[in-house]
Amino acid sequence: MAVKIRLMRMGKIRNPQYRIVIADSRTKRDGRAIEYVGIYQPKHDPSLIEVKSDRVQHWLSVGAQPSEAVQRILELTGDWQQFKGLPAPTKPLLIPAVKARQIAAAEAAAAAAEEPGTTAVEEKPAKKAAPKKAKADDKTKADDKAKVDDKAKAEAAPVESAAETTGEQV
Repeated sequence: MAVKIRLMRMGKIRNPQYRIVIADSRTKRDGRAIEYVGIYQPKHDPSLIEVKSDRVQHWLSVGAQPSEAVQRILELTGDWQQFKGLPAPTKPLLIPAVKARQIAAAEAAAAAAEEPGTTAVEEKPAKKAAPKKAKADDKTKADDKAKVDDKAKAEAAPVESAAETTGEQV
């Protein structure tokens, strides 16, 4: 059986998300997979790549062939170089800003744990709770005011006689 490491498309239209899978080469692109070994989400900024390195190394060692796209992903993560015995990539993967903040907070907490008597707990900013019913009430009040204004204009307008509207002379 010829085994491939390839991408299985998931997600929505214009929002592709892929799973990196081990599959028989004769199965459909989104067909049955032997094992799931990672994810790739290209629309994230930066792209999200998560690979189970030990499982990929196992499948590469038993003869699984990666597709071109998966090989490029494995080159970014360094798994392909590790399999081939080449030096690790010099360009590190970019970390999303949220993850970077979480890493910084974890490092600060670890540093605070080493120093007695200090704590590094980052407080989350309070969420602003906007009452939704107030917005709906304002809209209904504005609609009611518009109706009252329309009625006032209709009453204030002079009533034309039937002769004036038809253009007849009296």
